[in-house]
Amino acid sequence: MKQAAKQIRSVGVVVLGNAILTFAIAAFVLPNRLISGGVTGIALVFEHFFAMDVSAGVAVANGVLFLAGAVVLGKKFALTTLLSTLLYPVFLSLFRQLDVLQHLTQDTLLAALYAGILMGAGMGLVIREGSSTGGMDIPPLILNKYFGWSVPALIYVFDTAILLTQVFFSTSEQVLYGIAVVLVTSLVMDRVMVMGKNQTQVTIITPRYEEVAQAVQEKLDRGCTFLETVSGHLHRPGRAVMTVISQRELAALNKLVQGIDGEAFLVISKVNEVRGRGFSMGKRHTAAVSDQAARE
Repeated sequence: MKQAAKQIRSVGVVVLGNAILTFAIAAFVLPNRLISGGVTGIALVFEHFFAMDVSAGVAVANGVLFLAGAVVLGKKFALTTLLSTLLYPVFLSLFRQLDVLQHLTQDTLLAALYAGILMGAGMGLVIREGSSTGGMDIPPLILNKYFGWSVPALIYVFDTAILLTQVFFSTSEQVLYGIAVVLVTSLVMDRVMVMGKNQTQVTIITPRYEEVAQAVQEKLDRGCTFLETVSGHLHRPGRAVMTVISQRELAALNKLVQGIDGEAFLVISKVNEVRGRGFSMGKRHTAAVSDQAARE
């Protein structure tokens, strides 16, 4: 039951992401003649040279890239991407029929800004769910699989390349606005993909590490790891306490540590994502964890 609810939620997020993405295209990109990256950019090239309708061009480009992704990335990818591949041209066709969306703004800069924000949000939501919007995020996903390269950065590179194919029938101002759209899209997508996953890693160096670790586990309900250390000046061996907390727990942790050792040294850094018990998995009671560790 829980798994089914999780899958329904995931499908809902994918649908929402595609709706936001196509809304941005229909309401800001096409009415203001902004050039675009992705399959929309390819469709605009088809429209100019072959008089092909943008929605039809999107459908053709999506179909070809979907087949490539299915062959290279496998059946699971194909199933999770099929929904986006079907939804994108359908949503685009529906939104383009709404006359009110064709006149939201005539300010090109405003249109470019909102197009980038909404496109980045829509794509980020879909990719965050382990799916794909289809189209031009498939080649970056393939390269990410084999080389581990950043998906948002690769999408930016591919989109810029597509923009350059449109310079032959676009003004220099359109190209500049197009690059701005791609840049904002990439930045927003990157933030959405890690939204809610950022955590804070704290390394605490103190001779009273046992007391600090116990206090963190009991009062903050966070796990700890001991790291072997050697002081740089006197070369004395010791242990540091490493823990990962949310940003809102940082003040409480600092107060807790200072109450035990006012001279403790804290190294605080941001981490993009944390997986495991207490973060991507539900918490278990600290005592239960300790008992299991003792049995092992």
